[in-house]
Amino acid sequence: MDKFGNLHAESEVQTANYEAEREISELSKKGYQLLKENRVAEAAECFLSILEREPENNYALVGMGDTRRKQHQYKTAISYYITCLEHHPGNNYALFGLADCHKALKQYNQAISIWEKYLLYDNANITVLTRVADAYRKVRDYIKSEEIYKRVLEMEENNAYALIGLGHLYYDFREYSAALTCWEKILNVTREHVDIRVLTSLGNCHRKLKTFEKGLSYFEMAYRAQPDNFYALFGLADCYRGLNRQEESLKFWGKILETDPGNKLILTRIGDAYRTMEEYEEAESFYQKALNIKMDIYAVLGLALINKAKGNYAEAIASLKGLLKSDPKNHRLYYEIAECYEKMGNIPSAIGALTDFQKLGMRDVQINQYLEELRHGRN
Repeated sequence: MDKFGNLHAESEVQTANYEAEREISELSKKGYQLLKENRVAEAAECFLSILEREPENNYALVGMGDTRRKQHQYKTAISYYITCLEHHPGNNYALFGLADCHKALKQYNQAISIWEKYLLYDNANITVLTRVADAYRKVRDYIKSEEIYKRVLEMEENNAYALIGLGHLYYDFREYSAALTCWEKILNVTREHVDIRVLTSLGNCHRKLKTFEKGLSYFEMAYRAQPDNFYALFGLADCYRGLNRQEESLKFWGKILETDPGNKLILTRIGDAYRTMEEYEEAESFYQKALNIKMDIYAVLGLALINKAKGNYAEAIASLKGLLKSDPKNHRLYYEIAECYEKMGNIPSAIGALTDFQKLGMRDVQINQYLEELRHGRN
């Protein structure tokens, strides 16, 4: 073949290579566009077509990882991301997807390790920083989680994800006033489009702080926005319960029961409300419904307290002592047993019940005070 023949052959090869590269590029663009449109199966066809020709193509490997992650096939997605990183170390998209898969599988320590590798390449990525802070919160590393959330807030003062996460961190560690501050800030920033979860979180802080009236206002806002929201209904009912407005609490316990008739907790809460109102037959009916589903300590306790209120002290004591077998460190059980004995005029047995609790090596202010009163007489 002459010189011109060689040049022509080389040109044909170059043209073929160019066409192949262009086709792969178009398939890649199409695949990612389909992913954005959530047409996951079609996107996967594009990426698999690329991998048949170029098994190490980083765009297609990440694309397949993203499709499988969207389909919640996290282990398969992980294999694609790892393959990509073996051939293209430091690929940010593969690192991000891999970490997100481990997070979805609740493998938080692995997720943290990968996100920290990502931050070596992009240490100011707020999305990744908030994810790392979230993961540290999940593994209950308070110091590192708080540090990273605050770092994000220094970069972006009103970042909603960081404020929400920091609020949850404080809430998890029972720092309810600090949690309120975070969530109130979100409310001020997003007042026009407030997230119901923020409203119920604010309400829950007030429930924990026993500032029930303030809690009601947030739960009412959530209820108006979404009348069937479980957390709004539960919060309203529990705040009314805390304010001893039992009839109003019953309205909202009942609404939950309409959609979840087998909810043991709600059945016992309804029983508690009727018991507090001294409507004992209604209370017994709901406690029994709860027990028909499964053994429930609060339903048995409620029935015991009805017996106590009716003056059936021996029956109440028997039930309460039965509960001690499964919950021996519950100070309330000892207190109620002691009160039953006191009502029967059996002070030594009442003292014995309270000292049994103390023998466990535990201390409770209410128990200690009651014991002193029994030993030295009430003022």
